[in-house]
Amino acid sequence: MAKRIGMEVSLAVAEAVKLCDADVIAAYPITPQTHIVEHLSELVADGSLNAAYIPVESEQSAMSSCIGSSAAGARTFTATSSQGLALMNEMVFIAPVLRTPIVLAVANRALSAPINIWNDHSDIMSVRDTGWISVFAENGQEALDLTIMSFRIAEDPAVSLPITMNIDGFTLSHFIEPIMIPEKAEVDKYLPPFKPSLQLDIKNPISIGLLGAPDCYTEARKATDDVLWESKKTVVKAFDEFEKQFGRKYRTVETYRHEDAETVIVSMGSISETAMTAVDEMRDQGHKVGLVRIRLWRPFPEEEFLAAVAKAKNLAVIDRHMVLGCSNGPVALEVKSLLYSSSSRPNISNFILGLGGRDVTRDDFKHIHERAASGQVQTRFDLVGVYE
Repeated sequence: MAKRIGMEVSLAVAEAVKLCDADVIAAYPITPQTHIVEHLSELVADGSLNAAYIPVESEQSAMSSCIGSSAAGARTFTATSSQGLALMNEMVFIAPVLRTPIVLAVANRALSAPINIWNDHSDIMSVRDTGWISVFAENGQEALDLTIMSFRIAEDPAVSLPITMNIDGFTLSHFIEPIMIPEKAEVDKYLPPFKPSLQLDIKNPISIGLLGAPDCYTEARKATDDVLWESKKTVVKAFDEFEKQFGRKYRTVETYRHEDAETVIVSMGSISETAMTAVDEMRDQGHKVGLVRIRLWRPFPEEEFLAAVAKAKNLAVIDRHMVLGCSNGPVALEVKSLLYSSSSRPNISNFILGLGGRDVTRDDFKHIHERAASGQVQTRFDLVGVYE
């Protein structure tokens, strides 16, 4: 039977990796993800997890080690944040094309400069176009569950792609929450042993990572894009089977009180729970407002998102990252592009908030609703909490 334990969310992610029997953990510390790999080092040291723990000299080396171990057939995990993910960047581009199903936990944190160790989504948005599957957790239970599901999704023979599991740094990673820890037998039933589609083997030599000349480079990129889009089917299947096994429901796009909403707020990550509370308060005041939360960021769940916002008159799209030199944030760009050809598209407003760990409050969402519900056409983002 599953046990309910008060636990820091970072430690819950590490416990999920243990439950999944990871074979290799390549680790380099960076705030605020360090507690994940610290706890994994303790689990390996005390014999709770039979894995190779590789304390590397940099995040670039961590991802290089992960690519090698995954290619050799090992279930592989690492974690990082912010500048650490930036330092991984060179190898992050390589992993999807080599079809290495690495699980990477990102404790989302602002990129420098100025130096900032607090939460926003600038780190993960810096690698949004690299070919990794990407999912977002809103709380500690979801962080544990999505870690387990990430191994299932990434290692599926139809996918064999790396995946990022995102948790908001500090505002989620360092919180202590009551979390249901499943029994090992339950996880084993849900997650089969890793059987790599391609594997380096000295008894059956193959080559990977070869030169991509002009006559094949485009085809290689297209093949990666095709399998990334197709991976959504596996994500949906993994979510459905997780619900059957553990009773907790996940969807690529999730909604809250949106059925009759005229104005819909679109969010990702832990601020969604604050948004839900704000929606409740605004509903009590008679406002027709709802919430749509994007769980699967890449590949973007276009069909599910369009269905969720089909009746909305106004969309208030939240971004936690500012695209410098651009009039909208990355989520708003995605939404506007998707709805561009729709004859009944809603008014779309973009709001950027919570950068560098700035508090996001219920009043912020009420301000956002007021601006979006006015129906005023907005061509440039509104930077919330700065100029008011």
